[in-house]
Amino acid sequence: MKESRNPIRLLAMVGAVVALAGYAGAQQETVRLAGAPCAATPALHCPDKDCPPDRVINPGPVVEMKTRRTYFLDYPCDLKPGEKVTFILSLHGAGSYGNWQRHYFPILDYKDKYRLVIATPNSPTRVWSAADDEYLQNIVASVIEQIGRENIKAFWLVGHSQGGMTSNRLVRTDFFKNKVDGWLSLSGGRLGGNPGRAASFGPRPAAATPGATPAAPAVTPSSMAAAAAALREPPAADFSFIYAIGQREIDEKGVPETSDWASKYACGARGKPVEVVDTKGGYVYDSTRQNPPNPAWGLPPAPGKAHVYVYPDCKDGRVVADVIRIEKGHTEGLEPKVTEELVKLMLSAKGGKLQQAH
Repeated sequence: MKESRNPIRLLAMVGAVVALAGYAGAQQETVRLAGAPCAATPALHCPDKDCPPDRVINPGPVVEMKTRRTYFLDYPCDLKPGEKVTFILSLHGAGSYGNWQRHYFPILDYKDKYRLVIATPNSPTRVWSAADDEYLQNIVASVIEQIGRENIKAFWLVGHSQGGMTSNRLVRTDFFKNKVDGWLSLSGGRLGGNPGRAASFGPRPAAATPGATPAAPAVTPSSMAAAAAALREPPAADFSFIYAIGQREIDEKGVPETSDWASKYACGARGKPVEVVDTKGGYVYDSTRQNPPNPAWGLPPAPGKAHVYVYPDCKDGRVVADVIRIEKGHTEGLEPKVTEELVKLMLSAKGGKLQQAH
């Protein structure tokens, strides 16, 4: 009887070896980006509320090897070689940090569902300038080289506040203008006509709260207007444009119903709003500016609604849209459903510029 079991045991052992080899092969078939290990829960992810200050200010674990500066790089852990993805460079605002931006617009939560590769850099001065361009270009070049330009369906810039203005500047530069398929401005300026600012917009003096996130440098209507003046003329490059803004940031006239950027692509008249309802708040806010609070600057995270306005039938597959977050201010992190809606808008636009760039 003992000898009769040996063939069965041998077959079982062979089967186990084959299964292990198959598992190892499957593991080896997934893409791993240099210096960016992948985990089911992304590194330094904030809890649903009360994100620790030392986590919010983290500049990221991935090293850009030429400048030796760090950044975050989030991507699907099951990404396969040759799989098509959307690549996003997400820029924080003045006085902010990479991980704060990563949770202000938390698309890392949708990287698996929508096959996103998201680079979130960090400025050591907490304000973007031309001195950062080499670092940003190196990050983009590294991701393109590793993923393969043929596998990047679309490349988007996302920027909050001064990060949005920086995106506006970058799309005018030689490196970016022939690569960028779209720009999502998160309270960072509107192509085609800006709304007026709320009279109370701007940060109040920071409260010295123990353990609070360090305060941002002052951003005022006049300083933002001065920065925007340098970018008054629209960019020459072709790309889709989505503008998201908190209702409390702007004056009672609201966002203009027309858009010169929509006219550029012969889009139809702006459609009726589609309402997005969130029962859950965002992750982050400016905890240092709450005593006293300023609704235009931003209150703690809370549920909310957003109105999505799309200019339909734009030529060349472009997307132009306005998204107004009802009763929200400048620094209130985006809620999950409005974040997902913005991702869907981005993915609905034409891409492919990286395949055409040399």
